[in-house]
Amino acid sequence: MQQTRDAIPPEGWLARARKAPSDNQDARPPGTRVDLLVIHNISLPPGRFGGPWIEQLFSNRLDPGAHAAFRSLAGLRVSAHLLIRRDGELVQFVDLRRRAWHAGQSCFQGRTACNDSSIGIELEGADRTPYTDAQYRCLAAVTAEIRRRFPAITPERIVGHSDIAPGRKTDPGPAFDWARYRALLHSPGRAG
Repeated sequence: MQQTRDAIPPEGWLARARKAPSDNQDARPPGTRVDLLVIHNISLPPGRFGGPWIEQLFSNRLDPGAHAAFRSLAGLRVSAHLLIRRDGELVQFVDLRRRAWHAGQSCFQGRTACNDSSIGIELEGADRTPYTDAQYRCLAAVTAEIRRRFPAITPERIVGHSDIAPGRKTDPGPAFDWARYRALLHSPGRAG
């Protein structure tokens, strides 16, 4: 069920995001410092954009019979903190202070269970499909806002899902232009 901005406490929610709260989240372990940002991609069905299916997946409402590709997702309970649609729309599923279920089995610099200390951002896309200008602008702007709230997320601690789950995950894929993204991070006026 989608809630209005007024019904959600503002501390862990971004004002510019449309709220679509997910039950697929929980408390971070006590004393956990948020110090990692993980960039993913997602498209449902694979390679197709638009439609309600990503939000349905993150809210446990995806009908596995609606498409052959959805059968393997039946019963899967996953989420990300944020989704950036192809048109740059920002959707938030999980309070940034809480643990979203986006990384799965993962390890970064010797520390496992990356969900505990990370924020996950999904880009609506696929590994080999170029991302849109609107997505890069939104991602840079939201990254800057997240880093203001969680200063332990340094540029070196912004990674792809493939970096924390090599061999298991490939996203955000070769189509993601890391140099362009990092340039936007260093040019706040261009991030919009």
